[in-house]
Amino acid sequence: MNRRTAVKGLLIFTGGLMLVPSCMMESSKASIKLKHLSVSGEEEKMLAELVETLIPTTDTAGGKALGLHKFTLKMVDDLFSPEDQKAFTEGMDAFQKHTKKQTGNTFVEATPQQRQEIIAAVNAGKAPEEVLAFYKILKDQTIRGYLNSELVMTKLRKYELVPSRYLAYYPVKAAKASNNG
Repeated sequence: MNRRTAVKGLLIFTGGLMLVPSCMMESSKASIKLKHLSVSGEEEKMLAELVETLIPTTDTAGGKALGLHKFTLKMVDDLFSPEDQKAFTEGMDAFQKHTKKQTGNTFVEATPQQRQEIIAAVNAGKAPEEVLAFYKILKDQTIRGYLNSELVMTKLRKYELVPSRYLAYYPVKAAKASNNG
């Protein structure tokens, strides 16, 4: 057998083996690696749209552009207790069912007006307990992520160390002399 043909065949076979895992990956998994939560790609899209509804894009970046849905998922996965993680995932499923019941569509398929109405109803407490627990965690983490984002900390808010900036040459007025003495 020709050695060149054997080496060429071996290289093609090895290259094919290297490509197989990337072809067989589930496309429905979340885009970030999570240790404790099991989130599908559709659920991540729903979270992205929900975060975008909470903090919409205006002249500054919105929640989806800042990746606040990924921040929320990572915080819940890393820092929350197993009970809170379970409440979050069960609430996310309940939120999707609640949205489907209210609008006939998923949250991603709903119009912006329908999304606002759903969020307003949940803010008013007109939703099942699981949905309210999920929404509270999501909203708290979204706000935390936004306020600690690079955009807010560098462009929207001037951050100065406590107590304030040091002014070495601050003008001091002379004290008036007293006659007490």
